[in-house]
Amino acid sequence: MNWLSYASWLAGPALQITLLVFMVRRDVHRTFPRFFSYVIFQFAKTGVLFVTYRYFAGDLAEGSKNYFDVYWAGNAISVLLAVAVMDEILHHLFHRYGGIQTLASTIFRWACGLLLLVSILGAISSNEGSADRVVAAVLSFERSVRLMQCGLFLLIMLLCRVLKHCWRQPVFGVALGFGIFASIELILVSAVTVFGDAQAETVSLIKSLAYNAVTVLWIGYLSQEAESVPAVEVVSHGPALNIALASPEAPLNGDSSFLAMVEQAVDRVLSRHTWPAPQTKGSHIIGRKPGPEERN
Repeated sequence: MNWLSYASWLAGPALQITLLVFMVRRDVHRTFPRFFSYVIFQFAKTGVLFVTYRYFAGDLAEGSKNYFDVYWAGNAISVLLAVAVMDEILHHLFHRYGGIQTLASTIFRWACGLLLLVSILGAISSNEGSADRVVAAVLSFERSVRLMQCGLFLLIMLLCRVLKHCWRQPVFGVALGFGIFASIELILVSAVTVFGDAQAETVSLIKSLAYNAVTVLWIGYLSQEAESVPAVEVVSHGPALNIALASPEAPLNGDSSFLAMVEQAVDRVLSRHTWPAPQTKGSHIIGRKPGPEERN
């Protein structure tokens, strides 16, 4: 391991501690408890991996096995925590809309459960050893989670066109970090699939640097005061035609029903015009005899 890898390993925990400190100072750890737990676990996992790699590699074969077990166990827990954080992001994203929030959480949880089941069944049906089956299941589920993280970020980008200044909120920063890291990791996995694992050390270094950059992004978002997002005002008094027909001197009553508002609008329109009175008594349509050209 070269000096750049060591520097990246040391910078990661330092940035994570800084992020945790800012979250506690801004009281964000109460707003995002799952994300706070995720960062704590990432900090602990980095320390355990470093100690395992540095001090428990006396025997090459035994050291590699210990590092392998610790790495993939920690990776599996990280993926599960990332799923919990995504559910937390959806909860905060639709907290103003109870029905949509329940529907989105239900669909997301069922999708994660099905993806986990598919990953486990795919690993069990393979002809590989037990350790390789665990790795295959974790990798398959992790890739699915990364794809969902990218999709969640795109969803938030679309919602930002409706909710102004949404990109300044902490929930957007958390989703943005996960989306960037998920995209980079998927690109690295595709590169390893195409070119092989000859550059495994370089790929690991790029992944570590990318995660450190994402941590810096999270620090930038969570260390500042969150700006209030203007709520979408729900119009419950009919379409804009009623407002156009309403005069400034006689505004519509806020408690009136839709039919009452229509009647008031019609009365105002009729009162603004002087309609001509009929010149003769009776109706010309019923009283006169139809001409030849009007007969069927």
